[in-house]
Amino acid sequence: MTTLNDAVHWSADLGGGTRVALIQAGAFRSDAGALLGVVPRMMWNDLVAREIDEQHRILQALNCLLVETPAGRVLVETGIGDRISDKVRAMRAYEGPWIVPALEKAGFDPTSVDAVVVSHLHFDHAGGVLQADGGLAFPRASFVAQLAEWEIAMGDNPRLVAAYDQPELRLVRDLGLGGVVEGEAEILPGVSVIPTGGHSAGHQGVLIRGRDETIAFLGDLFMRPWSANPRWITAFDDFPLHSVLVKASLFARAAAEGWTIVLSHEPVHPVGRLIRDRDRYRFEASV
Repeated sequence: MTTLNDAVHWSADLGGGTRVALIQAGAFRSDAGALLGVVPRMMWNDLVAREIDEQHRILQALNCLLVETPAGRVLVETGIGDRISDKVRAMRAYEGPWIVPALEKAGFDPTSVDAVVVSHLHFDHAGGVLQADGGLAFPRASFVAQLAEWEIAMGDNPRLVAAYDQPELRLVRDLGLGGVVEGEAEILPGVSVIPTGGHSAGHQGVLIRGRDETIAFLGDLFMRPWSANPRWITAFDDFPLHSVLVKASLFARAAAEGWTIVLSHEPVHPVGRLIRDRDRYRFEASV
């Protein structure tokens, strides 16, 4: 990762030859009410007042992690990518470079990625696996998602069908990228996935362990600072009661072990730590 430059949003040396860089692959907008779920607006309005637009949407960064270890390079998340229609691009107010030009701008060659890990298969996390022409964006890389995520993403439940871009996922799978893991697994030494469920059936988090520090990326279970309250979950969570339980368990571990957390969609202050606050937690940003 020696060629990375100031185009990265944040980077850290974890010790033992492991380094991490945060690269934002553009941004898009989502309905504020859907993101805050059943939480009353009077409790969250002030948190988003500076970014909410006339259509009641808030800005969501597409945060990706580039990890270099002595054993190889891992990309965590791929963002929306460059294959969405003009209609969806306008509806979502999608802007900024997608993951390939974002990596190149940061001085990193996408062809040197050994593994691509996604927290889940929703379009804003797995959409950048392919080039605009349908070719592989990361031709050397294996692709890592949970088996349970593939099974539910390709199912026929009407609610879930609306959450996944099945034609794109079929193309990804047909190109040999239907890689799966079942449960907790080490992708490369020091880079592991942990199944969480909650947001989707096969949602997973990623832990990156160096000699001196552990980085956690918990996908859409922890997308913005207010998600530090385990009871604040999105209307998009398919299994909300499980989301609450797994967040409480993971957050307790993160606070006790001093993990550095990278938020999946926070545009301004995406890196920090969890601090216990009575029976819940708060996110204390460092970047």
